[in-house]
Amino acid sequence: MNIMHPTLRRLDLNLLPVFDAIYRHRSVRQAAEELAMSTSALSHALSRLRVTLNDPLFYREGHFMCPSVYATQLAPAIASALAHLNHELTPQAEFNPTTTTDCLQVAITDFTAFGIFPALMAELQHTAPGLRFEFRYLPHRPALNELLAGEVDFALGFSAPQDIRHAELDEIGWFADEYVVISNQLRQQLTLEDYLAARHLVVTPWNEDKGVLDSELERLGYTRQVAIKTPSMLSAPFIIANSDLLMALPRSAAETLKQSAKITIFALPFAVPPFEVKIYSHKRSGKRGAAQWLQKMLKKLSHTQAQRNTSKACS
Repeated sequence: MNIMHPTLRRLDLNLLPVFDAIYRHRSVRQAAEELAMSTSALSHALSRLRVTLNDPLFYREGHFMCPSVYATQLAPAIASALAHLNHELTPQAEFNPTTTTDCLQVAITDFTAFGIFPALMAELQHTAPGLRFEFRYLPHRPALNELLAGEVDFALGFSAPQDIRHAELDEIGWFADEYVVISNQLRQQLTLEDYLAARHLVVTPWNEDKGVLDSELERLGYTRQVAIKTPSMLSAPFIIANSDLLMALPRSAAETLKQSAKITIFALPFAVPPFEVKIYSHKRSGKRGAAQWLQKMLKKLSHTQAQRNTSKACS
């Protein structure tokens, strides 16, 4: 039978701080004071350690306890091991958002960052000004493997019917929005026939072959003509403004982009499920304090976001 750590199994590890204290102080009395033990209890512990290691370890010379050759060899390794364990086993300090400088890794697309981080950073500049983020563009959705492996702390993604929930992941619904279509300002109307006859720009952040709209069109027996596929939304509205292409995207994004590009917004001429942005995180994040605090903040902000969207829809 292969037994792990056979030496440690026969050694009372509580004796190692005794060894370390006597070695540093060269005194049983001072070692006992440091460890809050009586001198007789410490002497008894030293006797047990001598029997276990089969070495005298220390011998008295005047008022001092001098180490044996073996004890001198052991001392650096024991001191290092105790220091390492003490550091690693120290309970984590309670997370303080006002003083933290933690850095969280976030898997994003440019649209999910666009949809979440303006509102988030507006809040964090007051509540957690030192909290930092590193954005990562990953080639698949919704960075499930990276979350489970601890390579990212959060992943921002779109929901889809084929998404699989994992027991180790938490999920926050950030907001839901309807799809609309943007075109250049020359277009006056948009029917289903117009939509199918036009050419399209499609944003595919994960280089996917087919999006939600294509799946719905296929179910209805239609296809659309895709002229451009791009992983980034940054240039898309300006391409639309200067061409005859169409682009489908959430209304909130279209309304914001309309302020910068000369585009017109039309209703999508067929029904599709709403566009949903979700925030995924691991239940046992390595940055537990920062991640848990931010998750609570995101849930709070998501409720505020939902209320704003409801107010806009009613107005």
